[in-house]
Amino acid sequence: MKKPARRDGTPDRNNKRSDRSESGRRTGRPEAGKRTERSGAPDRSSRSAAPKNKHGKPKSAKPQRAEVRAPKISNAKPARHQHADPDRRSGPPQGDGVRLQKVLAQAGVASRRAAEELIAQGRVEVDGRIVIEQGLRVDPENAVVRVDGVRVVIQKDLVHLALNKPRGWQSTMSDDLGRPCVGDIVSERVAAGQRLFHVGRLDADTEGLLLLTNDGDLAHRLMHPSFEVSKTYMATVAGGLERGVGKKLRDGVELEDGPAKVDTFTLLDINEGKSLVRVTLHEGRKHIVRRLFDAVGHPVIRLVRTDIGPVALGDQRPGTLRVLGRGEVGGLYGAVGL
Repeated sequence: MKKPARRDGTPDRNNKRSDRSESGRRTGRPEAGKRTERSGAPDRSSRSAAPKNKHGKPKSAKPQRAEVRAPKISNAKPARHQHADPDRRSGPPQGDGVRLQKVLAQAGVASRRAAEELIAQGRVEVDGRIVIEQGLRVDPENAVVRVDGVRVVIQKDLVHLALNKPRGWQSTMSDDLGRPCVGDIVSERVAAGQRLFHVGRLDADTEGLLLLTNDGDLAHRLMHPSFEVSKTYMATVAGGLERGVGKKLRDGVELEDGPAKVDTFTLLDINEGKSLVRVTLHEGRKHIVRRLFDAVGHPVIRLVRTDIGPVALGDQRPGTLRVLGRGEVGGLYGAVGL
């Protein structure tokens, strides 16, 4: 179809536009360059109006800076047990206290690496609960830590000492008469600031094991008769002991302040009119061993205390001190229920 021309011979552009609109009506497509209500297509005439560069091409739009929206603030309170793990064991906060392996290392139980192995093997207990996770923090002042069932002393300021008290020395920290006493042996420690006191007493003529500590709870229970902590003595008595003496002491002897008896009795030697015996009892009355042997007719010539519960004197020389080992202290705690 020939396009109508103007008088000067050029084609009529208006007719071209009308042809496009006509074809659009036939095909049902919207006229180019115009926005329809349904499609919402942009008008091409707006594109042609966009600025162009020196080469005649439309300039690219500048990147828009992303709009930063203010965070939404919720005033709702979180749930009390939000995201709670029911299988997780309760324990001290991870940010408080000292790591358990470090506490064990400082207490002399093992190195940190060996302590981690003890924890992994389930041999460490904290406040009655077996711990297997690494990195648990505990309060050294209040936590009760046990390894293989034996309590570990983790407080740095607690002191537990064993003294072999010599014969003739007083079981006091000072003596007004100037006699030698236990306080003279530990004078340097007391001057350094340690507040020590003896657990129980030994009379001046009795020698052997005497405990010194600043652990008040432990000392109180060791001295209280209700906890029945055993004490072992080696006694050299006058005369040769007959067979019935041991049975009589085990069955009980009536004294002026009530009946008393020994837990065990062993005759070790008889020589030159003297007998060496070993007795164990949990009585704590004054001069109880001497009074028992006086009651059966064999006065004591020499008396040495060799054991208190799990602590033994061993070959420790008279007048010397030694620090109790971890197992010994743990055994004392176990004997009195701490």
